[in-house]
Amino acid sequence: MIRTLILTAAMTMATATAGFAAEPIVGNWKTASGETAVIASCGGSYCITLKTGKHAGKRIGNLAGNGASYSGEITDPNNDKTYSGNASISGASLKMQGCVLKILCKSQTWTRM
Repeated sequence: MIRTLILTAAMTMATATAGFAAEPIVGNWKTASGETAVIASCGGSYCITLKTGKHAGKRIGNLAGNGASYSGEITDPNNDKTYSGNASISGASLKMQGCVLKILCKSQTWTRM
């Protein structure tokens, strides 16, 4: 009886956890320049914060979306300029793109850690 109860409780918890699985963008990423950035859920969107390097602790972006496509703002930590940006995920790669006036764009590819 107790064994059945424990098994049922474990299955219920596993099912509940699967329902709240994180978006593919959430996690630690190695940037093109070698730093580590963390992307985490924050207030209905996803915040990008550098964890290592010269600008460790600095928030450099805010993206919204789901699945494989996100958009928002990305800040270059070297000059503090903010650009409209988007991100797309393919496997363990995250392509980040920042644009000025939607015509002058730069891209980087980050790798999941």
